[in-house]
Amino acid sequence: MFTYVIRRILIAIPVLFGITIINFVIINLAPGNPIDMYMTPDTPPELLELRKEQLGLNDPIIIQYFKWLGQLLSGNLGYSFSTSESVISLIGERLGQTVLLGICALLIGLLIALPIGIMSAVRQNSKFDYLMTGLSFVGTSIPQFFLGLVCIYIFAVQLGWLPVGGTEDLGGGGGLGDRISHLVLPSIALAVGIAGRKVRYIRASMLDVLKQDYLRTARAKGLKEFYVTNKHALRNALIPIITVVGMEIPMLFGGAVIVEQLFQWPGIGQLTIQSIMSRDYSTIMGLNLVAAIIVLAANLLTDIFYSVADPRIQYH
Repeated sequence: MFTYVIRRILIAIPVLFGITIINFVIINLAPGNPIDMYMTPDTPPELLELRKEQLGLNDPIIIQYFKWLGQLLSGNLGYSFSTSESVISLIGERLGQTVLLGICALLIGLLIALPIGIMSAVRQNSKFDYLMTGLSFVGTSIPQFFLGLVCIYIFAVQLGWLPVGGTEDLGGGGGLGDRISHLVLPSIALAVGIAGRKVRYIRASMLDVLKQDYLRTARAKGLKEFYVTNKHALRNALIPIITVVGMEIPMLFGGAVIVEQLFQWPGIGQLTIQSIMSRDYSTIMGLNLVAAIIVLAANLLTDIFYSVADPRIQYH
């Protein structure tokens, strides 16, 4: 396993290198320029040209890329074009908030999807199965921004049970209860889609396993249905479920861009929107690099969890 992990990490290095090249080209081909944010009717053209030269934007794109790569290899992601802050600091301040929101949403989604998916498979073609399958389609189809707006209107504006956005109340001290209350609505906005997608995967995976002969044998030996379903069937159904859960992590970061903006959650999703709006190339490159590392790490963790769920799987 150790050799396999090291090999996967070594393979990930050229993949990351290729991703940075593609991202850098796409970002620089996009319309607009970081200098646009300095433009006012009174700004002299000489000042804009001087700023452009200071940021290195007059260099050919390949030179700009190698300068950025040189900074990366020295452990520096550069400085924000809009705030002049270190990109590592900007991302570091916000990454924890996004990870916290993503973990909460994933846990809520799985806690909803696992029992519903298992019960739908066990009670196949029942009213419960039809109802849950229909609701899973609704959960998958409803846009996160729309669900977020609905949640804000009902639970924050009309009922006043939960805050509209942010991470804590102003002057509230930022206690645990305060933080949790601010986490609920954005987590639900992300978790509903996760639950909707996972219910169908879990149901399909469980249906495949429940037809296996070894489960009939287990029942014939007198094992209770609860143990047959939740111990023997669920463990074997977990392998395809682990795959889709691993695929969910990149989607979570994509969904966080919209949800964080909607709920004013200070994570990297909100930073991404701000960086795009201000054409902050260095920060966008840093965010893309972090996202790529997270995706590759999620894939590696998925492979490791395979062997934990099924000891027959061995990596060499």
